[in-house]
Amino acid sequence: MSADDVGKDESRSSSAKLTIVVGGVRFSEDKAFLIQNCGYFRSLYRSGMKECRQEEIHLQSLRARGFLVSLAVLRGESPDLDGDDIVEAIECAAFLQAAPLAEHLAGLVDSDNCLLMYHTAATFGLSDLYHAAALFIRDMYADLRAEVRTSLAPELVSYVESLTPRVFAAVGTHVTCGEEETVHAASRTVCYLDESANAWKVLTDLPPGASTSLGGVTVLDNRLYIVGGVHGPHKQVVDSSFCYSVENNSWSRIPGPAQPRYNLSLVGAAGRLYALGGEYERTPMSSVETYDVEAGRWAHAAHLPRPAAGAACAKAGSRMFVCLWRPMETTEIYEYVSGSDEWRLITTLIRRQSYGHCLVGHRDDLYVVRNGPSDDFLRCLVDCYNLTSGQWSSLPGHFANSRGSLFTAVVRGDSVLTLNRSATMEFAVGGKTWKPRRQMKGFPRSGSVWTFLLRLPDAITLR
Repeated sequence: MSADDVGKDESRSSSAKLTIVVGGVRFSEDKAFLIQNCGYFRSLYRSGMKECRQEEIHLQSLRARGFLVSLAVLRGESPDLDGDDIVEAIECAAFLQAAPLAEHLAGLVDSDNCLLMYHTAATFGLSDLYHAAALFIRDMYADLRAEVRTSLAPELVSYVESLTPRVFAAVGTHVTCGEEETVHAASRTVCYLDESANAWKVLTDLPPGASTSLGGVTVLDNRLYIVGGVHGPHKQVVDSSFCYSVENNSWSRIPGPAQPRYNLSLVGAAGRLYALGGEYERTPMSSVETYDVEAGRWAHAAHLPRPAAGAACAKAGSRMFVCLWRPMETTEIYEYVSGSDEWRLITTLIRRQSYGHCLVGHRDDLYVVRNGPSDDFLRCLVDCYNLTSGQWSSLPGHFANSRGSLFTAVVRGDSVLTLNRSATMEFAVGGKTWKPRRQMKGFPRSGSVWTFLLRLPDAITLR
């Protein structure tokens, strides 16, 4: 059978059912679905082997529970996984060459399962998950060092220790700057916190044409992106967008969205940037555009359920969420489902005179940082929504929000980092509480601040 014949056969049988037998259990699944999501089945049906014409295929090396979990994930579900499930799912991801499953597992790496993920991925040769788990361990190495060195093989320990941990980085609010404006240019810097020296150090200067004033700022695959923003007293939108490569220590221009916008929310996930809502000519928008980094072009995606400017966003694992306000006193959380290109309502929070201004994702929890009663932004409250149980809980007490520090929150391992001019605070997250862990030097800039994490090469951190 030729490759053309195989292609025609796939087309004719795109809706055909295939029986997969795993560990004595029979699974009936669409052939097209398996071909789309699994490299194993794509290769099988291109090979012309006799199995291509069989209606029943036996997979001898896998276990039924792992295959069931794999199918659920490939359908877009997020099943709760214990240790055995994780091992069997990794085995399936490696054997089936199921990239979406491997990506989902990478999003589930946490301090409880990271060593298991790392060791199992190494055993089955699932390289992307192996690397993702190693990076997570490196970020939490101060807490995990003893366990790593006693439970992992020397070569696995060496690989973790060869990596560099992510650093807490920040940039202030700056409009575009002409090359002759040297006074303003001097402060237009991206900085990172050297935690060992407790000092902020300059990483790079912003390009003159970049604006972080009402712009979108995010990190994707260890590259910093700046999209949109304004300049001038009349909020003229900036057309240029920029990407900073940490490895090359250089900036490059990238295309801007088809719809110019400012005060947008920018999120990076799965090789794409998502420009959510924002404003244009002082009018809030609901439109969403995605930028495919590899292809270098923007495309339209499903609109937000309502216009939103500066909406709070977060990722939890490989899932992306946005916080929208719906008068009165209602905060709604939506998840973007990429497979069906839709925004799905996850939950609603109703609190008197209070709205969600910051969304923080940690494991399967979403933390909503909201103002106190009567527009009290100095003492904020935090509520937690668990994605697995679907239950809300409230963190005890109030949280000081001096100069908007809580709204700068980013997650690293089991910590939340926040900052203002006075201090950088690290909170330990766990048991539905945020406990102050340590205080470091504040960021020496006034005004709003963008915060993010970057993994810097040794050449930068040692200079």
